[in-house]
Amino acid sequence: MTEVRVALVAITKHGAAIASRLALQLPEAEVVVSEKQAEHLGDFSNPRRVYQGALSAQIAELFASYDQLIFLVSLGAVVRLIAPHLKSKDEDPGVLVIDDAAEFVIPVLSGHVGGANAYAEKVAALLNATPVLTTASDVGKTIPVDILGRELGWQVEAPKINITRVSADVVNQQPIAFVQEAGSRNWWTRPTPLPGNIHLFERFEDVDTSQFRSVLWVTRREIAPALWQQLEERLVVYRPPVDQ
Repeated sequence: MTEVRVALVAITKHGAAIASRLALQLPEAEVVVSEKQAEHLGDFSNPRRVYQGALSAQIAELFASYDQLIFLVSLGAVVRLIAPHLKSKDEDPGVLVIDDAAEFVIPVLSGHVGGANAYAEKVAALLNATPVLTTASDVGKTIPVDILGRELGWQVEAPKINITRVSADVVNQQPIAFVQEAGSRNWWTRPTPLPGNIHLFERFEDVDTSQFRSVLWVTRREIAPALWQQLEERLVVYRPPVDQ
């Protein structure tokens, strides 16, 4: 698994102190501070990057260099800082904000695909803080349709409109058929039970598609164009690696 590149970015004395404390618990993180605030950093073994001038001039390089950016800066300021650099949820890093009292950890950008939600939960646990999640599937503790099985190497196969429509059906607790014909069975990683609207099947032939709003199908079969057309925008397919 590729190592996650993390930056802890602080512009105040208090922020630098929190970054120093968090760095002791996040060996993968690099601390990024202004030259003025560098003297307020504590002792830790993590690398540190000290910059001169305005933080705004550093954002492009930070976006290119890290997978998760954790700002000890106000939420409004972060929104203004990152706005000119946004590309897409498939390219942008995860962006998180920690408030000045270290009571809340807020994923701001790429919470789902970019992993900021999961990282926010990790950081919040380290700080004994509250993660503020707004992504519906994470709030509702249900299946994240667009990234399901990603840590297992599954590849999603479906038009974008299908992913959007099926995701809405999942979070709206519509009846969903989950068909698993291949791949690891350890895809449900949340500590909560699988939601009651998700119904499990081992073969697609066992599913009465008229009884379900959408179908999630983990398989190595080729899906006939006629079946895609029959299910319209109700089908999302996952392709597990051959070694599962």
